[in-house]
Amino acid sequence: MQHKLQHVGRGLVLLLCGLISFAALAALPARDLPRAQVLLEGDHLRSIAGWLKQHGRDGYIGADVADAMGIARPEGEELVAARQRGFRNDERELRVAQISAEEGRDFILFMVQRPDDQVYFYLSTPDGGLQRALISIPSKNLVIPLSRAEAERRWLQEVLYWKDRSNAP
Repeated sequence: MQHKLQHVGRGLVLLLCGLISFAALAALPARDLPRAQVLLEGDHLRSIAGWLKQHGRDGYIGADVADAMGIARPEGEELVAARQRGFRNDERELRVAQISAEEGRDFILFMVQRPDDQVYFYLSTPDGGLQRALISIPSKNLVIPLSRAEAERRWLQEVLYWKDRSNAP
C-alpha cells in the first residue's frame, strides 16, 4: 500500500511541476515564448543531433560558412566534416541540418535556402540553444546578422521542423 501511495505522490508532484511550468510559460511576454518553449522541450536539440549522427549522410561545411557562423576550425582547413540531411519542399525551399562529424566540435547548423536568393543560417549547440543567426544574399554578396527576436522565432521553427523530421519513419 505504501508503494502505491509513493507512486501516486510522485505522479502528483510531476503534475504540479507541469502545471507550474505551464503557468510560468503562459505568464511570459510573447517575445520570450520561443526561448521558453525550447527550454521546456530541451531534449529536441539533443534528439536531432542523435538522429543526424545515426541517419545523417557525410558532408561538409565550407570554411566561409564556418567562419561566418563562428564554428572553430584549424587554420588552413577548408572543409569542416559534417553529418547532414536535407529536404526540399514544394515551394523549392531547401532545409539542411548539420552536426560535426568530429568529436570535440559540438554544434548543430540549420540552413534554409529560399528560392528568392536568401539563405538563413542558425547555429545551435545540443545543450545551449541558439548561438548565432544570419541571412546571406549571395547575389548581392551580403551577409547580415538577424535580430535576436527574429532569429529565435525562425530558429524555433527549424527546431520543430527537424524534430518532426527526426521522428518520421
